[in-house]
Amino acid sequence: MSANVHYASLLPHEFRTCMAICPIGYLPMGTLEWHGEHGALGTDALISSGLFTRVAQQFGGIVFPPLFLGPDRIRRETDGTVLQGMDYADTTTPPRQLDGNCYWLPTGLFQLILENIVVQAQRAGFKALVADGHGPSRLVWDAWSTTWQTQHGIRLISVLRDVAPGWQSQVDHAAYNETSIMQALHPELVDLTQLPADRQIHPQGVSGRDPRDATPAYGDDCLNASAELLIATLATLDLH
Repeated sequence: MSANVHYASLLPHEFRTCMAICPIGYLPMGTLEWHGEHGALGTDALISSGLFTRVAQQFGGIVFPPLFLGPDRIRRETDGTVLQGMDYADTTTPPRQLDGNCYWLPTGLFQLILENIVVQAQRAGFKALVADGHGPSRLVWDAWSTTWQTQHGIRLISVLRDVAPGWQSQVDHAAYNETSIMQALHPELVDLTQLPADRQIHPQGVSGRDPRDATPAYGDDCLNASAELLIATLATLDLH
């Protein structure tokens, strides 16, 4: 397969070649969001893009640029401040605006953006489109992809619906899973020394097993297992 599978950097003849081999697109859904003191703000998109790149290089297809916008829960406080997502998670004490969060948009607008990407992907010649990443974005895609698939004539793959149990990519928030995967993909973007040395202090705004246990080897295992599952699903598609 082509080493260059990223839509934005393909020349037209490269795009045509990739599409002739495998007309599948991959849409990473990410954020600019707090991922602990130790993690990069773009972790969601970096992980989903990294996983999709592995799949595309092995199976074929083209990786779309990540979406750095997404929906999430939202709450207005009595003082007028607005909290979003991990701002008021159980592990964020006290609830507060976490540094770097800059991604939220209403669910309805996100649905409209996703549907128009589906329409444009079909127009460009893609026969199938996979999307995954940020948790709330994943849920919206799963909820609407069957409808859009029928309406717009393109096969849409949802990890929650179509991929066998055992998916291991982005199954926590900035904790053991995501941190390990980031260590495997972008070790320079993880700094565990930013976390408290005292293991009795749970990192703020982190949901899941302690990220201080993370290892790049485990992250690589998670990526490979998820890539294998997705490839097995894609191999069953009739794209003719």
